[in-house]
Amino acid sequence: MSISGESGTEIAGTQALALPVAEQLQQLLALEFEALKVQDLDHFEHLQTAKTDLLAELARLCPDSEVLQAHSDWADLKEILVDCRDMHRRNAVLIERKLDAIRGALRSLSAGHASSPVEVYDRLGKMARFSKGRGFNEA
Repeated sequence: MSISGESGTEIAGTQALALPVAEQLQQLLALEFEALKVQDLDHFEHLQTAKTDLLAELARLCPDSEVLQAHSDWADLKEILVDCRDMHRRNAVLIERKLDAIRGALRSLSAGHASSPVEVYDRLGKMARFSKGRGFNEA
């Protein structure tokens, strides 16, 4: 969008259209975080379509980042967009942590080396080290 030749009235009109869309995106990112926390992947997937639509609308309405940085008229929108960026990063970190936990669980369940020790709890709740290679026949 070319903003450099627009008057203050045109900028205010564009902002009036972009601000509610940015606020909707902000609310959607909060809902996305809640869905991720409770692992409601169906709801999370449903939100992705709406998020894509809101991002496309913002891309259509907003000026380039250089204009956002240079003109103080866009400060309110810029503040919301920075918050949205931070919320998106928080959601991405949560997704990565959950994926790391799943990968770790899969690694522990997959067949490893026969000589690699496995740490488990004994009847008294203390850590006991056993070798995976030691089966019923080897005991």
